[in-house]
Amino acid sequence: MSIRIHSSFLPQTDPEAAIAFYRDALGWEVRNDVGYEGLRWITVGPADQPEVNIVLYPPAAETGITATERETVLEMMAKGTFASLVLATADVDAAFASLEATGAEVVQEPIDQPYGVRDAAFRDPSGNLLRLQQH
Repeated sequence: MSIRIHSSFLPQTDPEAAIAFYRDALGWEVRNDVGYEGLRWITVGPADQPEVNIVLYPPAAETGITATERETVLEMMAKGTFASLVLATADVDAAFASLEATGAEVVQEPIDQPYGVRDAAFRDPSGNLLRLQQH
């Protein structure tokens, strides 16, 4: 049996800023852009990984949570503590320079971690933490 990752979800609070970041800064393709009742779900992913999708969803659409919980989610997003994604690249320094040049919010410049990986970190326009590791 083979079970693979198909889609993962990250919240977004500004669809246009999310598209600009994931398409223009990361160079990913926009695979789907669906609107419903004033909300938008945007599916993005790397062109060379068509089977892996990141769905950027509106946190206001989250079912089963209270208004207070929704506010907590938005506060955590703003601090970069609600959701994260780990990305991989062959040259973290070059990728870092490219992302930094787009104005992406830098959280950590490239460093060699004591656990054996070189990485950097950014936040997307909604505050989600994106770690970029060299592989």
